[in-house]
Amino acid sequence: MNFLIKLVLMAVAVMAGANFIPGVHVSGFKSALITAVVLALLNTFVKPILQVLTIPITILTLGLFLLVINVIIIYLAARLVDGFSVNGFIPALIFSIVLSIASSILNGIFD
Repeated sequence: MNFLIKLVLMAVAVMAGANFIPGVHVSGFKSALITAVVLALLNTFVKPILQVLTIPITILTLGLFLLVINVIIIYLAARLVDGFSVNGFIPALIFSIVLSIASSILNGIFD
């Protein structure tokens, strides 16, 4: 039950981010919900693989490359979900930071 509530609240965070960040577009709540599901799956399965593959560059950049990995995950989600698009690196970076903060808050509340 907590997972479903977190998923719906992440969809709300996706909608809010799309409304406030120029360059990020979501066509409706259904697309936001699908985006939240796709982001959860990508963060679970693809992100750890990318982190392992990029350990050397992550160490060289003192962890800042993890932000680039987050942007890559956002771009992948935009490619997979109709009705969700991101135009540019900076909007994707800001959007990933907003979603990371929202996810941290939700994990603190529900876990």
